[in-house]
Amino acid sequence: MTDIKIGIIGGSGLYKMEGLTEVEEMTLATPFGHPSDNYIVGTLEGQRVAFLPRHGRHHAISPTEVNSQANIWGMKKLGVKYLIGVNACGSLREDYAPRHIVIPDQLVDRTRSRELTYYKGGVVVHLGVADPFEPDLCRLVYEGVQETGATVHFGGDFVIIEGPRFSTKAESRIFRRWGCDIIGMTSIPEAFLAREAEIAYATMAHVTDYDVWHETEAPVSVETVIATLHANVEVAQQAIRNVVKKLAAEPDYPSHQALNSAIISNRQRQNVPPETWQKLELFIGRYFN
Repeated sequence: MTDIKIGIIGGSGLYKMEGLTEVEEMTLATPFGHPSDNYIVGTLEGQRVAFLPRHGRHHAISPTEVNSQANIWGMKKLGVKYLIGVNACGSLREDYAPRHIVIPDQLVDRTRSRELTYYKGGVVVHLGVADPFEPDLCRLVYEGVQETGATVHFGGDFVIIEGPRFSTKAESRIFRRWGCDIIGMTSIPEAFLAREAEIAYATMAHVTDYDVWHETEAPVSVETVIATLHANVEVAQQAIRNVVKKLAAEPDYPSHQALNSAIISNRQRQNVPPETWQKLELFIGRYFN
C-alpha cells in the first residue's frame, strides 16, 4: 500500500472524475476508531491517490463528529505523504467572492469539542505549527487551481468554528475585526493531526457565501453552500489532476520530519505504555529505540 503517496479529503464527488482508473475501495480499521468512510484508491495522472469523503459519502457526519484522528491515521497507513483538504468556506472580505477559491496559509482555532492531538498517554510532543499548512505544497495547489482558469487567492487567515451552526452577525463582525479572511468548520484538527503524522498538508477552500456580516447579500444557507460546491466540483477535480502531476517528483518537505525535534519524552520504547505504542508506533516508531 506504500505506493499511495497522495491523499484527498473532501466531498464525495471528487473521486468520480474522468481519468481515474484502477479504482478500489479500502476499509481500514484504526486504533482511533472508524474513518469517515472507505478510502477510494485509484490511479490518476500515473499516481496512486486515496480519496476520503470527510463527512461520509452520504454526508451523515457533523463537523464535530468527524473522526479526524482515524482519517489521518488511515492516510498515513496507506503511505500518504501529501494531503489536500477540499473545504467549503464563508468569506469575511469583499474581494473573496462566492465561487472564488482560497489557498489559506494560516489558521485560527475557535473549536471547543475536538481531539486536537494524537500525543497523550505517555508520549509528549510539542509540535511547531507557526505555519500550519505546508507552504510549498500550498503554492503547488495554488498553481494547480490557477491552471483551471478559476479565480484563486493565495494566502489568508482561516478561522475554524465548532459548528454545526453558522455564526451570529456579532461573531462574524468580530472575526472580520481580527483580520480573518475566511471561515469554516473542518480544517481543525485535520491540519494539526496531519503535521503530527508527518504528512504535508494544504487546503483548497471554496468560497460559498459571505457568511452573515454582509448587509447586501443573503445570509449563508445550506442551499447556497450546496449549489456553490456542485458548481465548483469540476474545477476542484481539474485542480487535483494538475497538482497530482506536480507531485510526481515526490518533493521532500519539512512536515515529513516534523517530529524530529518535537518529541520531548524519553525516546525509549520501554517507557511507552503498550496501549499508547499500539496507537502511535505508525508515527513515532522510527524515532524510538
